Amino acid sequence: MYEYPAESRPEFDSAPLKVVVADDDAVQRAYISAILRKLGHEPHEALDGCQALELLRRISAKILVCDLDMPGLNGYELARQIREEPGDGYVHILMVTGQNQRLQRERALEAGVDDFMGKPVDTASLTARIRSADRLLRHEQLLLQRSAVLARAKERIEDDLRAAADAQRRLLPPAHKDVAGCKFHSAFKPSNILSGDMFGYYRICEGFTAFYAIDVAGHGVHASLMSVALGHLLTSELFRAHSFDGAGHPDPAALVSVLSDRFYREDGTEYFTMFCGMIEHGADRLHYCQAGYPSPYMLTRGGSVRQVGTGGFPVALLAGVPFETSVTSFAADEFLVLCSDGAMEAENRFGEPFDEMRVKAALAEAAAAPETIPDGVVSALERWRGGRTLDDDLTVLVCERTPKQ
Repeated sequence: MYEYPAESRPEFDSAPLKVVVADDDAVQRAYISAILRKLGHEPHEALDGCQALELLRRISAKILVCDLDMPGLNGYELARQIREEPGDGYVHILMVTGQNQRLQRERALEAGVDDFMGKPVDTASLTARIRSADRLLRHEQLLLQRSAVLARAKERIEDDLRAAADAQRRLLPPAHKDVAGCKFHSAFKPSNILSGDMFGYYRICEGFTAFYAIDVAGHGVHASLMSVALGHLLTSELFRAHSFDGAGHPDPAALVSVLSDRFYREDGTEYFTMFCGMIEHGADRLHYCQAGYPSPYMLTRGGSVRQVGTGGFPVALLAGVPFETSVTSFAADEFLVLCSDGAMEAENRFGEPFDEMRVKAALAEAAAAPETIPDGVVSALERWRGGRTLDDDLTVLVCERTPKQ
């Protein structure tokens, strides 16, 4: 059973129903109106269809009792006009016809009439039909009130989500920033208000710059909460404490293992993919651990492109999974580009994915100006999607080594 908050429980309008009675026969109008008054309702009489239509508009009546044959607008035309007009609520149309007017009734149903009464009108039939219409109208009122309550609740939830999205964005670093021998450029496009993506970068100690990108499985609030937790947790201090082995050598896989142990739950379904990198400036090397995140691209300003990594296993999906540290060259004039799978999987209106080849082509085209790559990828995907919102979150992170002077 639905329970309303105390302040928003529906209160039904107990005022008499306004009923328009349209008939060119004065005796018939008076008779129907008298019955309606006895039932506690408020009849408003109309001499013809045109006057009935004007009354309905003016007093916002929700029930019409009308004759089939009237001057001006007949019953068919009146019903059709009512159904064609936009309005705040439904008008229940009860038509009075002759007992043998079967074909006329079928035509009236097509025009939008709800119910019929035969001539002469009797009190029992009119009472039953008006009470039935009254129940329908009150049910409509209940639905409208419920919809209003849900709309207000939805608005409050969306306000909270927007506040949470703002807090999430505050965890992200600036779109362009110089960090200890590197320049970082980024773009972040949630598929909805909240996102399951997170990334960061910082100098962790003399000669080393670290960065990471994370994509939490799933969408919405659940994925966002996990990404925010990871964003709070993954600090330069955590990198320093867990990304070097006992001999002082870079080992980002050790940090990924710590995160996997921390977030794994036997009864849980939460996991995430991650790329975790450490740049050793003095040796022009990149030490990295790839844990299910799409392989990044290493580029030169001349436009050559090579992919880094071979995949790896997601973080916190299974217990005891080993993670590996790999090493590749990272020259001072090169730059690395990470794209979440929202880029490769983005489909056009024909269901065709953007795929890795198109991503690679877009990167090579902008290789001369690395700082333009994130926004360039976003623009390329928007064109590919025809302006439609992405189905998955998108992160583009560029790590540009600063050439040695």
